Amino acid sequence: MIRPMAERNGTSAFDLDTIVNLCKRRGFVFPSSEIYGGLGSTWDYGPYGVELKRNVKEQWWRSMVQLRDDVVGIDAAILMHPRVWEASGHLATFTDPLVDCKVCKRRFRADQLDDRDCPNNRKGCDFTPARDFNLMFKTFLGPLEDDSSVVYLRPETAQGIFVNFANVQTTSRKKLPFGIAQVGKSFRNEITPGRFVFRTREFEQMEMEFFCAPEEADRWYAYWREERRAWYERLGMRGERLRMRDHDPEELSHYSSKTVDVEYDFPWGWGELEGIAHRGDFDLTQHSEFSGKDLSYFDPAQERRFLPHVIEPAAGADRTAMAFLLDAYDEEEVRGDKRVVLHLHPLLAPVKCAVLPLSRNPDLVPSARKLADSLRQIAMIDYDDAGSIGKRYRRQDELGTPFCVTVDFDTLEDDAVTIRDRDSMAQERIPIADVGAEVLRRITQV
Repeated sequence: MIRPMAERNGTSAFDLDTIVNLCKRRGFVFPSSEIYGGLGSTWDYGPYGVELKRNVKEQWWRSMVQLRDDVVGIDAAILMHPRVWEASGHLATFTDPLVDCKVCKRRFRADQLDDRDCPNNRKGCDFTPARDFNLMFKTFLGPLEDDSSVVYLRPETAQGIFVNFANVQTTSRKKLPFGIAQVGKSFRNEITPGRFVFRTREFEQMEMEFFCAPEEADRWYAYWREERRAWYERLGMRGERLRMRDHDPEELSHYSSKTVDVEYDFPWGWGELEGIAHRGDFDLTQHSEFSGKDLSYFDPAQERRFLPHVIEPAAGADRTAMAFLLDAYDEEEVRGDKRVVLHLHPLLAPVKCAVLPLSRNPDLVPSARKLADSLRQIAMIDYDDAGSIGKRYRRQDELGTPFCVTVDFDTLEDDAVTIRDRDSMAQERIPIADVGAEVLRRITQV
């Protein structure tokens, strides 16, 4: 069972470097192209990080699509017709204010400078006037590099949903209200990326556009803002580290009449995990006008045709995985030694169960490997026989592995093993034939 933070013995007082170091040491996240000196704000997910992020995305998909009858999924292309971004407003409005410091020669976002002080703490800073900087990555389609072949890497996954609204509605035969969900890569040429994987130029989004009648939009907006916060808590995130922040009128996007952010209390302060926006009929109106295609919906019950309004929950997979890591991190003292443990929900944990022979004794290893192979049919399993059993327990604690199964010399006599719980460290002897069912039960019944 996931222990609430109030029941944990350790402390959550740590800085971001603690998590960055853990991620590098334990194979969650590495600097991209590290052997060449790296590339700013790009990261590679290692063996355990890729499993964590994959689990985050799968739990989002299961919650948003597979467990619902009113949401379907798509996977739209990254490259789209350039008119899409003209219609969406990205070519005209998707900009940040850029300034250059004449002293340190670096560039910054003007809206992130406090009292015009240079973040490099240089005296006598002197900034250029702010100018708009478009965040979209531009490339060329085909062999010619001219204006006629310009295309863009998508800055969001949402537009792939909007331009496919009619296709999806027709083929799925969905009636309003219904949603279309997508998980995929997006790209933004951020001026000041940073804070580990929180803000990067290449990232993954988990977005859903929920289409409804105009008069129902406020009700669905209220529904999705509560439903999305609850999802984080269901997966073990502490409620006191979450808050809902409504956007002020001056910070609303051009398409939004109201937006709320689900924010997490990161080591540097509150930061956005997800935004829930009331987009109205802006997107379908724009794409209808620019494409010349009718994207309206006919309601046979009311015998009327209209452009649906849209409620959009949009989350970042990378920063969500990061927040779950931060929230799960704990340090506690066990018999005079420091224990670092990730209290990850079993559904998110990269490894569900580790199989550990007590030693590398040739009588134990074959039984342990056979058990590990059988458990791989139901979950992600780690087999580990390097080092003392205590060190291996600690290693799995740092990976967030919920359960460890130890094969010892008694196993050869009684066909039983010891299963150890990560959070309580309690150990229980169970028949080896029951291990698969027990691990599955503990994973799914948290």
